Amino acid sequence: MRSSLPKFRFAAFVAWILLLALPQWALAQSQPSGASDIVTQQRTAISSLSQRTDDAQKKIEIGQEDDNRLVEIRLLLEQVERDLIAASVAFRPRLAEINDRIQQLGPPPADGAAEPDVIAAERLSLSEEKAEINAALGVAENLSIRVNNLINQLTEMRRELFTRQLTKRYDIGSEMLGEVGAAVHSETQKLYYAVSSWLRFVIRFKLPSFLAATFFAVAAAALLLIGGRRAFGQYYTPDPAQLAPTYLSRLSVAFWSTFMRSAAMAVFLGVAYFFYDYFAVLRDDIREMLVPLLYVIGVVFFVYTLAVAVLSPRLPNWRLIPVETRAARRLVFLVLATAVFTGIDSFLTAVYRTLGSPLSLTVGESLIATVITGGLVILIGLIKPYADPAGRPIGWPRWLRAFLCIVGAVTVIAALLGYIGLARFLAQQIVITGAILATMYIGFLSARAVAEEGAFGRTAFGARIQRRFKVDETALDQIALVLSVAINVLVAVVGLPLILLQAGFKFGDIRAWVLKALEGFQVGSFTFSPAGILSGLVVFVVGYLLTRWFQGWLDGSVMARGRVDLGVRNSIRTVVGYAGIAVAVLLGISAAGLDLSSLALIAGGLSLGIGFGLQNIVSNFVSGLILLIERPFKSGDWIVAGDVSGTVKKISVRATEIETFQRQSVILPNSQLINAAVGNWTLKNRIGRVDIRVNVAYDSDATRAYELMVDIARAHPKALRNPEPFVQFVNFGPAALEFEIRITIADILEGGIVQNDVRFAVLDAFQKEGIAIPSTARAPDPERPPAWPADDEKAEAEHVAAVEQKQQRDAEAAKGRRKRKPDPS
Repeated sequence: MRSSLPKFRFAAFVAWILLLALPQWALAQSQPSGASDIVTQQRTAISSLSQRTDDAQKKIEIGQEDDNRLVEIRLLLEQVERDLIAASVAFRPRLAEINDRIQQLGPPPADGAAEPDVIAAERLSLSEEKAEINAALGVAENLSIRVNNLINQLTEMRRELFTRQLTKRYDIGSEMLGEVGAAVHSETQKLYYAVSSWLRFVIRFKLPSFLAATFFAVAAAALLLIGGRRAFGQYYTPDPAQLAPTYLSRLSVAFWSTFMRSAAMAVFLGVAYFFYDYFAVLRDDIREMLVPLLYVIGVVFFVYTLAVAVLSPRLPNWRLIPVETRAARRLVFLVLATAVFTGIDSFLTAVYRTLGSPLSLTVGESLIATVITGGLVILIGLIKPYADPAGRPIGWPRWLRAFLCIVGAVTVIAALLGYIGLARFLAQQIVITGAILATMYIGFLSARAVAEEGAFGRTAFGARIQRRFKVDETALDQIALVLSVAINVLVAVVGLPLILLQAGFKFGDIRAWVLKALEGFQVGSFTFSPAGILSGLVVFVVGYLLTRWFQGWLDGSVMARGRVDLGVRNSIRTVVGYAGIAVAVLLGISAAGLDLSSLALIAGGLSLGIGFGLQNIVSNFVSGLILLIERPFKSGDWIVAGDVSGTVKKISVRATEIETFQRQSVILPNSQLINAAVGNWTLKNRIGRVDIRVNVAYDSDATRAYELMVDIARAHPKALRNPEPFVQFVNFGPAALEFEIRITIADILEGGIVQNDVRFAVLDAFQKEGIAIPSTARAPDPERPPAWPADDEKAEAEHVAAVEQKQQRDAEAAKGRRKRKPDPS
């Protein structure tokens, strides 16, 4: 009794400890590991985003007059907004778990009712955690509203800044002109000293680096230009010997010559700046002046190249616009001069900003440049580029001439009135935006010309594709349609951002629009995301191409070297193709972000449709899979299915294509080939037996005929020796003795040839031996009198009626002859 008491006390102590620990253990089990960590992490993230928002607001107050800085701040705030959405979404799984657990616990007990401590503790813990999450979500929501307000504020500030720049008026008078005259000399000296000191520095310390950077830039541009000329020179270089090039050829030459040469110049300028900066050749002030200089050189070269490509002053046959040669040369000169003066204005403005020059000098320089640019535009509008049949010059169409003159006059007037910002903006739109629009127009015309039926095949590039890949005209037209769509997309993707940049927008604006468009929008419960759909299509296309490549590699490299039968190769290739496409579709759907669970209702409808209307299709599909797996026949086999006999050409999952010996393609549903009897002459091998029936006359030597047929069968080169050819005396026919020659050959598909050879050999041998081959004689068909009609009474009645009609006609004719009067003459 005493020994059991300590044991009882120890057990009671253990039970008491477990009873105290049970609520804490149950509470720990109710909270997944890492739940509190999620709340802590997201709180920290939201606090960091709030600090970033405060910093962005301070930057707004500092950089109100700098549009580029405002764009950077906007991008920062939009990133903050996306991070806030991500932080809010991170709470959803845990919040859903808490709500589900609270629902499982049920409502709290009524007043005065007792609840187990474990459940009460768990309910309290869940409620506190839910309150913390809701508080964090509230902070995130308030911060999101604040970020949206700042973004709207930035948009309004940039709009006002752009309006002020265009509508700001400067006082153009004698006082300002005096300031300009005084500042020109001093600022020119400052520019000279800055550039000369930099050149001395380069010559003394950085000459090898400078020369190496220049060499790399020239080499990169030459590589692009020479390589492009060797590969595609015939497609964008006009041929002087071609007197009447097609419109598509002229468009192609104009577009691609402009693109390739401008790209080579852009590569040269970009590589040169990169290596100058990499080798530390540039000072800060020189860098700020070199960047706009390179930009101006690129723009002027692009405009000049485009004008030469379109107007073609040296090769009239390649001219896109049917203007006179003299007018073409003038237009090229005026367009180049317009681009040069606009570029000089842009470059000098950057130089004066770098040197800290007086504002009056920038205004005076821009005034002169914009007035000259507007005057050049008016001169372009006044040129008469066309000629009538009599040779008299004709001007531009009225609307175009009026537009050019009005734009040029507005530019000049705006500059003279002091609206320098507006005048510079118009000059920039005339030169750069006009060149971009002209290039885009040529690209769209090229795409439309390529899409015309048969046009692509008449080009050098189309002819080369046709020769190399052996495609017909229909396939070439389809390639042309795809190429036309690609050209349109390329022109739009490249041209539209450039136009937006010239209109005052920044790269940050375009990037923000693209990101917002790629994020998608929601319609009901479905989220449409262009980025997701595009990624899904890319994944599917990549999967499809990999499947085709794997099919070709497996068939051509693995199975071909393994001497695998052609039918087996086709079956494996087909199964691999369908499996790869199915995997590519699933991966594409997953990459697109589509929720397959939302398609449950559609799947239910499809299953109902399969049970009724689609059962034949499903039956054929399953039968096709069975045929590909069991392989009762394969491609190349000679099968007999009902009334159809021929060679299997293709086995697909729905139907099988059979080509008869009359070259007719028969499409048989796979279910018919599974449910009905099918004969296969070449299932295991091509060995088969051909039977040739021969009749011998009763009065001929049957034994000699037998010997001759045996010798002919054994002598045939395609007859197998095992089993040996055999001649069977089949029957005593009504008109002849009936024999049958049976020959086993290695390839049953050559049975027709063997039968033909044997019949001719038998015929020759029987003629030499005097053995007759009887046939049922056809009796002559003598002339017989017409059969007596079956209906005698009807025939007799018709005969009597015909006789009476004839007699009546004769009587009327005789009566007419009696009444005719004699001729008076």
